[in-house]
Amino acid sequence: MSDSSSLPPVRLHSEAELARDALATPLFSRAARLARWAGPDTRVGVGGELEEEQLPGAAEALGLAGDDAAALASEAWRVAVDTGLVAIVDEEEGTVAAAPDLALLTSGSPHDVLGLWLGALETVLADASVPDLDDLGDAMDEDGTIDFSELDWDLEAEAEFLDGVLGNLYLLTVNEEGPGDRPVPLPALAASMIVPDDMGEPTNDVLEQVSDAMMRLDDQFRLLEPIGLVEFRPVDEALMADAEDAADEPAAPVDDTDVSRYGMVRLTPLGLYGLRARLLEAGISAPAVGDLVDKGADALLDGTSTFPPMAAQAETEQWLARREPLTAARELLAAARGGDKGAPLRRLRCQQALSLVGTEAEPALREVLDDAELGGLARVWLVERGAADVPTPPESMVFWLTIDTVAAQLAAEGNSTELQTLVEGLAQQHSGFFATAWRVDHPATPDVLEAMGRLHPDKKVAKAARKAAFKARSQHGG
Repeated sequence: MSDSSSLPPVRLHSEAELARDALATPLFSRAARLARWAGPDTRVGVGGELEEEQLPGAAEALGLAGDDAAALASEAWRVAVDTGLVAIVDEEEGTVAAAPDLALLTSGSPHDVLGLWLGALETVLADASVPDLDDLGDAMDEDGTIDFSELDWDLEAEAEFLDGVLGNLYLLTVNEEGPGDRPVPLPALAASMIVPDDMGEPTNDVLEQVSDAMMRLDDQFRLLEPIGLVEFRPVDEALMADAEDAADEPAAPVDDTDVSRYGMVRLTPLGLYGLRARLLEAGISAPAVGDLVDKGADALLDGTSTFPPMAAQAETEQWLARREPLTAARELLAAARGGDKGAPLRRLRCQQALSLVGTEAEPALREVLDDAELGGLARVWLVERGAADVPTPPESMVFWLTIDTVAAQLAAEGNSTELQTLVEGLAQQHSGFFATAWRVDHPATPDVLEAMGRLHPDKKVAKAARKAAFKARSQHGG
């Protein structure tokens, strides 16, 4: 899976909704039906697989017909066994019975159901990493034994590749700047694993690797769709008629309509849940909106400091919904204090959170009007709501709030276009800004002035900012 240490938070459906989705997936629902179908006369082989003569009956129980009915029934049975819906009673006799976990599908909690579905997902993911049995002919001995050393195939590498693809798909889905829940073209997903970030025009060799990977993914997503992980539009069969021609076509410039012919995939809400569970299992931090609702204001402000804007607002709205406005405002303001490096961004998140609170919170804001760190943002909040008798802030507070705001923006966005616009506006509004700003008793003053010198397009203004930064650094002992 993706090894990112700071994935954007995912917005998950409720466990009740996800459990309903899981029970409705074709493969999991078939597995459950076969577990209920199994009886004293059901016989399995040494690996737990249904005996050949049992498959027609299993397919009939599932309402399946056609050439692939037996294969679909066999797959569903294997999932039922691997997931623990069916128990092997006697290995020598090959007898089975419904396992206790089967009852969880009807009487267990949504979390219980999802736990069983996750087990089924692992089975399918393992299958998706194995090559098609039709490709094993050259490595098969006369007695049917497969000599894996003859295969140009590495199980661990295949599993890692699929994990990487799914990690990239997860990241694209949860990233606010990505496609979100819109489908992703298969060639783009394959290229994300193969084409180096610093490569300009891909070489023919790289394009061929992308094409091969795309066709592998086409096979794998066909397997993953019935368990509910993805919604998938396979590669157009017409494109695969001539493999040699198809190898180059995905890289050719085509319009949006043509792109869909090369396969489109999107994670389902259930798929997002499943991949997040796997990320957490692998020890990777994969936050979800709602994780912080029961925690204190300090955890909310620190936790959302790295969230993108929409996710931060959604998390904050859920947190506020569980608290009285006045109490919540007091908690937020108390958590926003501090002179550490993360404090400016905490105060920015506090200010954003308070913008979602109604006038019931006014007493909390008035209580901090004389606070050096919070008095400025309190005045802004009160003025924006048309409150009466809001005292004019002293100049020192105005400058302190300005430095604090720029420091927070730097921490949140880095050298963004929005920050450059803010810097230009500050310098334009206050002709003597730098002459005063370097004296501001704020830990971030030197860094803020240095950034302003770096960002301002006017060389004269930029020079004044750098000089002020030097003075501030001397004053702060740095």
